[in-house]
Amino acid sequence: MTQLDMTVGSHASHTLPIIRKIRMADVKDALAKGIEDFWAVPTHAIFLCIIYPVAALVLAQLTLNNNLLHLFFPLAAGFALIGPVAGLGLYELSRRRELGLDLSWTHVFGVRHSASIGGILALGALLAVIFLVWVAVSEAIYVANFGYAPPESIPNFLRQVFTTPEGWNLIIVGNGVGFLFAVLVLMMCVVSFPLLLDRDVGAAVAILTSVRVVLRNPVTMAIWGLIVAGLLLIGSLPLFIGLAVVMPVLGHSTWHLYRKVVEPDQSPRQEEPIAPNRRRRRYAAQFPAALFAEEDEP
Repeated sequence: MTQLDMTVGSHASHTLPIIRKIRMADVKDALAKGIEDFWAVPTHAIFLCIIYPVAALVLAQLTLNNNLLHLFFPLAAGFALIGPVAGLGLYELSRRRELGLDLSWTHVFGVRHSASIGGILALGALLAVIFLVWVAVSEAIYVANFGYAPPESIPNFLRQVFTTPEGWNLIIVGNGVGFLFAVLVLMMCVVSFPLLLDRDVGAAVAILTSVRVVLRNPVTMAIWGLIVAGLLLIGSLPLFIGLAVVMPVLGHSTWHLYRKVVEPDQSPRQEEPIAPNRRRRRYAAQFPAALFAEEDEP
């Protein structure tokens, strides 16, 4: 696959997707349909997203036992920056349910056969880089306020953060910078991955389309971002277990939001048949006429 295919897709001459103006009623409907999809395939969704609470608990163990306590919150919050990548399997399930196709859990891995797999990988790599930059910036903010010495203990760290001027500066600056990272990813990825899954486009076209969606619907997309942040916070509170439900609902809802804000493709991708053709059974008594018979049953 060439670099051009990864950035603009193999159909680079095609016009950009048409963006619609949507309202809060559309966001509510997308969330409602996301919940419907979740109930339709709850075991698939939980299986896909159980990695989030598990990864979060592993992260807590690593940071609390390796002098990285000050990075626990930045790392946990940074999961939202790479969340769109994890939603690929959920988008595929919603797409197939929308078309009335088979919903076997194995189809979540069909993403790797997408015509835009190069763009998907490129955008995923870009999000990984953004995540690493966010962690590095968070470390720099901590060092600027408290120096290079790691926190001695959890109580001591909490006391420093909430009772000292340096701690409040860390909170204000850290959350402000984190907000900018979140806005950047929202603008880049609000519909990027569903578009890449749905059409033969590249990462550059997908990012540009997402930016156009946000610019066309700034208030609605801002509210959508707040909804995502709020649900992720709620799902994280009970030891991150709630993310096993929140993540699939948000993933399915994102697909339906994409459907509402981007005009459908006039030449949609061709789907594979649900059941493969069966070969006709041959009998010895039919030889040699069977050699000239049709291969498949009508």
